[in-house]
Amino acid sequence: MNLYVKYMVSLRCKMMVKEELKNMGLHYVSVDLGMVEIMEEMTPEQHDVLKKNLLRSGLELLDDKRAILIEKIKNVIIEMIHYSDELPTTNYSEYISEKLDYDYTYLSNIFSEVKGITIQQFIINHKIEKVKELLLYDELNLTEISYKLHYSSVAHLSNQFKKVTGLSPSFYKQLKQKRQGNLENL
Repeated sequence: MNLYVKYMVSLRCKMMVKEELKNMGLHYVSVDLGMVEIMEEMTPEQHDVLKKNLLRSGLELLDDKRAILIEKIKNVIIEMIHYSDELPTTNYSEYISEKLDYDYTYLSNIFSEVKGITIQQFIINHKIEKVKELLLYDELNLTEISYKLHYSSVAHLSNQFKKVTGLSPSFYKQLKQKRQGNLENL
């Protein structure tokens, strides 16, 4: 039996879901971002208990087919950008469409209708979050970051970063260094 969980976007979330299933005596085959496969069929009572317990942890058990599809789209994007070492070599629309086995136009229309933003904007937002993370780690320079995240150029990355955050990547990095300096002077 497959279950779909909203807001399950980290390893910590996966551990919480595993613990909850264990406490209920349910056996899982796999626990991935946004999806859980369990061995047993759940009773309506077990479903309600799991739903209530997950809500206490900030997670939501999904029942609506459209909401489940939206979560699948989000999880493919989050996994692709934040947890994969390599971004896909095909364009994102083909990648998402192949991963979920749906026509991209269909996915795009449902996503926009429900979330109020396009899939492309969701991808851009997550790529910029990844850029911020990589800038804070200070292990890669901007050229390496733009290459790693498949930007056509450093200028393209910088323009997109500024459009989303209101700051240039270099100014963002300077803010981080100022904060660290201020903390050291406490």
